[in-house]
Amino acid sequence: MLTRWDPVREMMGLRRAMDRLFDDAMVSSPGWDNVSRMELALDVSESDDAYTVRGSIPGVNPDDIDITYNANTLTIKGEIKEEKEVQEARYHLRERRFGSFSRSINLPSKIDASGIQANYEKGVLTLNLPKAEEAKPKRIEIKTQQMIEYEMKDK
Repeated sequence: MLTRWDPVREMMGLRRAMDRLFDDAMVSSPGWDNVSRMELALDVSESDDAYTVRGSIPGVNPDDIDITYNANTLTIKGEIKEEKEVQEARYHLRERRFGSFSRSINLPSKIDASGIQANYEKGVLTLNLPKAEEAKPKRIEIKTQQMIEYEMKDK
């Protein structure tokens, strides 16, 4: 399978990696507040009629997720609560992250806010954001001039 190279996607991936690097360095540095803030990874796709936003948020109660839309900006906030540690347990590896998360994205066109739908199933949040009528692509018909044909009669 061939994948088309997208320099913007590559730059955004590099930016996210650098953000994570600096965030991790600041969180684990002495003297810094150890508040964990996670970045919510999203997939955003577009069709002629709507945008679809998907994010993996396993282990979160849907009631603890706050979704807002204002002035073409979609914001998703929530918190993954840490399970109480068992004092007798000795961890050999602990990689799961806990804490609050927040992600805001700007959408390139207007959305019909009254038609936004959210679904949370098996740890995946899916949002359907229908485009406003004025943002949907319109087909423009090309008008042509008709030629008049006539027959010449023999005289």
